Amino acid sequence: MFYRAEDGHGLPHNPFKAIISPRPIAWISTQDGAGVPNLAPYSFFNGVSDAPMQVMFASTGAKDDQDGTKDTVANIRETGEFCVNIVSHALMQAMNVSTEGFDKGVNEFEKAGLTAAHCNTIGCPRVYEAPASLECKLDQIIRLKGDTNYMVIGEVTGVHLQDDCIVDGIFDVTKYQPLARLGYRDYAKVSEVFSLARPGD
Repeated sequence: MFYRAEDGHGLPHNPFKAIISPRPIAWISTQDGAGVPNLAPYSFFNGVSDAPMQVMFASTGAKDDQDGTKDTVANIRETGEFCVNIVSHALMQAMNVSTEGFDKGVNEFEKAGLTAAHCNTIGCPRVYEAPASLECKLDQIIRLKGDTNYMVIGEVTGVHLQDDCIVDGIFDVTKYQPLARLGYRDYAKVSEVFSLARPGD
C-alpha cells in the first residue's frame, strides 16, 4: 500500500512507529531548580556523534501543569542537565510505571521503587539499577513542527557502566538485554547478537 501523509493511512492504528523500530529507550532523569527529581522514558532517542559524544531525544506532547511541554524538557531548560539511563529487560515494569503522567513534583524514582544515585559531572540523579547511564549537559533545544514537539541535544560528560556487563573488555548487551520500543504497545528485548564485518575489514 501507499498513502500520502496528509491523507492518512486508513488503518486501524498508525503504522509510523512500527516502521521506525526497534528504537532504543532513553530513560531520562532530571531535576528542577528546587532539586525535585523526575524520571520518564523517551523512545525518539539516539546517539548522534561520538567525538564529542552527543545524544538526542525528542519530546512530543505536553502536560497541563507545564508550559507547553513535559517535566523533562522543562527541567532541562531550567538546569541545563539530564541523564540518560538505559532500560534493561529486568527494569521493564519500573520503566512502565514511570510512563504515567504524574503531577509536577511527584518523585518517579519512589513510585517505581528505584534508587536515585549520585552523578559525577551533573547535579541530577541517575538510576542506580540501570546497566548504563550517560550524564549529559544541554547543548541545545530545538523547536520542531507541531505544537509541543522539541528535540533536545546533549553532550555526554560522564558514563556509568555496570561492571558485570563488561566481558573481555566489551560492554555486552546480552548481559542485561536492553529493552526496545516498537510500534503500538509492543516492545522487544535484545537477547542475542551477531557480528558482521564490513567489506575490506
